[in-house]
Amino acid sequence: MKQSVTVECLGDGVAMVCIQRPEAKNALNTDVRKGLAQIFNELALNDDIRAVVLTGGEDVFAAGADLKELAAAQSTEMYLRHTERYWQAIANYHKPVIAAVNGYALGGGCELAMHADIIIAGESAQFGQPEVKVGVMPGAGGTQRLFRAVGKFHAMRMILTGCLVPAAEAFQIGLVSQVVADSETLNTAIKMAKGIARLPPIALEHIKEVALMSEDVPLNAGLSLERKSFQLLFDTQDQKEGMNAFIEKRHPQYQGK
Repeated sequence: MKQSVTVECLGDGVAMVCIQRPEAKNALNTDVRKGLAQIFNELALNDDIRAVVLTGGEDVFAAGADLKELAAAQSTEMYLRHTERYWQAIANYHKPVIAAVNGYALGGGCELAMHADIIIAGESAQFGQPEVKVGVMPGAGGTQRLFRAVGKFHAMRMILTGCLVPAAEAFQIGLVSQVVADSETLNTAIKMAKGIARLPPIALEHIKEVALMSEDVPLNAGLSLERKSFQLLFDTQDQKEGMNAFIEKRHPQYQGK
């Protein structure tokens, strides 16, 4: 039986996670969600992996939830599915994640992309939260992460109208990090991931943790956490290696220690 999600180690500390349901435009059914959670949980324990590229392939990222699983569901059934546990495995992943988005990233697909730290979009990509058009609302961060990414007025337009936002506009409003030619989306993400993977992993993990905390804590608390994390990094071998390599005008070799 074909796997709905695959993982491939690309070398140089990078893994690529790919949704594999092209016949359904990579719609996020239960198997996909479980597969993503399992893979991210496993990658979290793999010290050889320092960055992850998340993609749906060359044609589509993920066109939303699989409505065939949802159309007849009742509230208690939806609660008992506890799909938030699958999403949490990605949200809690402590290493850098780059989403490479071609084609549609709609509904749950847009929410999935927003779980990444960086979004590289092909110029033909389209983003949206069209749940209102089928009688519901975003349920995996579309009313929360989207507000934090683009602000109230852009977010409200997207979630109240269900409109599609092309890649260029998504870049302008702060939803994506970079827009490239469709043929270069995945290569750009992989190249960036390999560059990140060469950097000190402990510092990267601290940066990600502290930066994401800024969404949830007051400024003074965030500044305190930033300062303490900055100070803690001076106890790592990588800090000594990085600064000595700079002084000695050579390339650093980071060991994650």
